[in-house]
Amino acid sequence: MAPVILVLNSGSSSIKFSLYSATIEQLKGQISGLGAETHLALVSQASGLTIDRALEGEEGRTHRTALAALLPVLEQELGGLPVDAVGHRVVHGGVSHTRPLTITDTVLRDLKELEPLAPLHQPHNLAGIEAARAAFPDALQTACFDTAFHRKHPWVNDTFALPRSLYDEGVRRYGFHGLSYEFICSYLQETRPEVFQGKVVVAHLGNGASMCAIRNGQSIGSTMGFTALDGLPMGTRCGQLDPGVVLYLLTTKGMSADAVSDLLYRNSGLKGLSGISQDMRSLSESTDPRAAEAIDYFVFRIRRELGAMAAVLNGLDTLVFTGGIGENAALIRQRVCAEQDWLGLSIDEARNTAREEDISAANSQTKVLVIPTNEEEMIRRHTETLLYADASTR
Repeated sequence: MAPVILVLNSGSSSIKFSLYSATIEQLKGQISGLGAETHLALVSQASGLTIDRALEGEEGRTHRTALAALLPVLEQELGGLPVDAVGHRVVHGGVSHTRPLTITDTVLRDLKELEPLAPLHQPHNLAGIEAARAAFPDALQTACFDTAFHRKHPWVNDTFALPRSLYDEGVRRYGFHGLSYEFICSYLQETRPEVFQGKVVVAHLGNGASMCAIRNGQSIGSTMGFTALDGLPMGTRCGQLDPGVVLYLLTTKGMSADAVSDLLYRNSGLKGLSGISQDMRSLSESTDPRAAEAIDYFVFRIRRELGAMAAVLNGLDTLVFTGGIGENAALIRQRVCAEQDWLGLSIDEARNTAREEDISAANSQTKVLVIPTNEEEMIRRHTETLLYADASTR
């Protein structure tokens, strides 16, 4: 019988979910506003069921109670079939966890120790796991890591110029958004093998943003490092920052470590630069000059990192845009690609506006693609593999 797999992507105030029967996505949705004004929205491709309602009282208080509220809907959709496995996105796997794995109590303890490295994500990923273990006690629970894709990148992109003892302790460049990059690579390998084998830079642009240099499906370089703060500016995160700024905030400004963390993770990036919003749509529609300046900086950093990633690859054959902004913001794509003749890069404005997959101009030596990412599908594939492996050992 085809396995039933639930995929969960748990954040601080939301749980995104997709339910699969074999390879078919039956249902997908999101629980948002956890702990405040909690809302459940879902659409079933299988039955046509649509739900868009508030979760009242205890229902929306925690990850556990919200999943419990979702259970009757899943049971109705499945018609009595059990959930065989639950696959979880986990942002940080550290040095040890380099591939998807089955979750045990020991694994959970290991992942909890990594919470300081991804405070916006890891605690909530783990809260989702604990809630799912309670809701589906008989299902296999799996962890799929955003860092795993980068763990074989070259040593020079793995280290900082710090004492080697810190590297040995795990202070190194991990890279993130690995599930997204892995999906893009699998898509290219299947549909455009000649692109897959070349020198590819993927720009995952969204509320979280990073770029990755890839060759033959292998991460060669990434803009993110030890934590998900590094590299490009993001919705609320600062991106690349002189470490001296942190020292200044701690010593001269007298800020506490918690206050600095809150500033860099939650009140910087597009939100901090503009003083208006972290949402690119709101900034694009604003007439406030600070909104335009925030977008200018975002584009500038993408262009700068594009040059760096091309240097890492010793050239560039293909640029791929993905993520919420990368897939939907034609103006950002246009501005990133403008006057990039030195990279042999030019886009067709009509194709770009229409958001075709290939938006390259006819004379562009470098291919430019727009490919929707699907981290949930990547988690499903890994979870299915682990499910069959688990069954074979019983």
